[in-house]
Amino acid sequence: MPVADGGPMALIIQFAPFALIIIVFYFLMIRPQQQQMKKHQQMVTALKRGDNVTLSNGMIGKVTRVENDEAMVEIAQGVNVRVIKSMISTVQTRTAIAANDKS
Repeated sequence: MPVADGGPMALIIQFAPFALIIIVFYFLMIRPQQQQMKKHQQMVTALKRGDNVTLSNGMIGKVTRVENDEAMVEIAQGVNVRVIKSMISTVQTRTAIAANDKS
């Protein structure tokens, strides 16, 4: 009958698949999410008056005022709403060319 104790090498071989799964999980799930959050944070901190934004609920508007954690967004003429900056999903600057423009 073989001895159950294989020494330290058997222990390494037993835990190697778990370590490999954790490493793959980090590079396929955690790291890309962190990069995406960092990019979104940079976008929100660069927010300025006059930028066209899309909110997380789908509303599109123009930034009229920027404060520390909040922004005032005009969603219709004369209709301003106060939103938390982190709820802004995309930002298009005033100088950005529209997608359907040819020039």
